[in-house]
Order: sequence, then C-alpha cells, then structure tokens
Amino acid sequence: MIAYIKGAITLKNPAYLYVETGGLGYHVNISLATYSKIEKLEQVKLLTHLNVKEDSHTLFGFFDQAERSLFVHLISVSGVGPTTAMVVLSSMTSEQIRQAILMEDEVAFKKVKGIGAKTAKQIILDLKSKVAKEGGSELSPGAMRNTAQEEALSALLALGFNRNKVLQILQQLGRKQPEIDNVESLVKAALTQLSS
Repeated sequence: MIAYIKGAITLKNPAYLYVETGGLGYHVNISLATYSKIEKLEQVKLLTHLNVKEDSHTLFGFFDQAERSLFVHLISVSGVGPTTAMVVLSSMTSEQIRQAILMEDEVAFKKVKGIGAKTAKQIILDLKSKVAKEGGSELSPGAMRNTAQEEALSALLALGFNRNKVLQILQQLGRKQPEIDNVESLVKAALTQLSS
C-alpha cells in the first residue's frame, strides 16, 4: 500500500495530477475538493489509496485524512466504486458527507450523479456507525462556529442524549441564536429543547 506521495506537480487538472517523485511521474486521481486546495501549489504531499483490480492499478490522492477515510468507507459500500466515490467527494465537502450520513439525508446523496435511492440508503445504512465512531465535528462548518459548540455536543452526548437529536438542536441554535457563545449557555438552551 502506498500511504502518501510527495513531489513536484508536473501536470494538473480538476480530475487528476501528475506528481514527479524519485524520477517517476505518478498519475494521481483527485476530487474537486483536493484540487481546490492544491490548485496554486507546485509541490504537494497527498495521502493516497491504491485501488488494485485484475487489469489496473489506480492511485487516488487526498489532501487530508478526512477525505481519504470517507473514500475508503464509500468504496466499501455495495454499488459504490472508486469513480462514484470520487464524484461524491467532488460534489460535497467531507463534512457535508459526514453530516448527510449521520442525519440519514438520502436526498443529499441522490443529488449526486450516479447515486440512486437504493445506493443512497445503502451508503447511510453501511456507514452511519463507522462515521459516528470516528467522532470529530459532525456539524457543518457554518453551524459549528466555535469550540463552545463542540464542547456542548460532547457534554450532551455524555449525558446520554441521542447524537442526531443533539446535532439538530445545536444547528438550530447556531442559526437562530448565534449570540449564545459559551458552553454552559449552549447546554442549558439545548437541554430546554431536548426536554420538551
């Protein structure tokens, strides 16, 4: 397994790169998300996944671990191959994908070219527990504005509340009451809604 590749970019487009390292040029398939982060770079270090088939070895590159992890999860789902996984990663951010899985948002996946209702359901069914175990920020970047919200999430989960319900309430509070910016106030406001 090739864990990462580091070198000079000799050719670049939104779907793939050529990365030269050790005198060899590697064709590395990338998502639009990775392309947007390396677009202006001349040197790059990408985390990789080597997909081996009977007739080909294909190298996929990712700017960060979150994206690579989601790619590996996606290709483990029946009916989702590497190409479809890259389309998903190009259509949504890593956080949007995680959130869609955790919130069981089939519609978000059905908007992606090549994903039908059956595959959208399968992605959610197969990956929900895996994504939840990985932890991290499950809220979208717009909703998770600060560490106070992250700490409030942890506190409410420690109290035994349902993760999906807590996420929904914290998102609503972030939109409707952005002035609440400390952990104690956030937890109290969320508890009021969770108890009703």
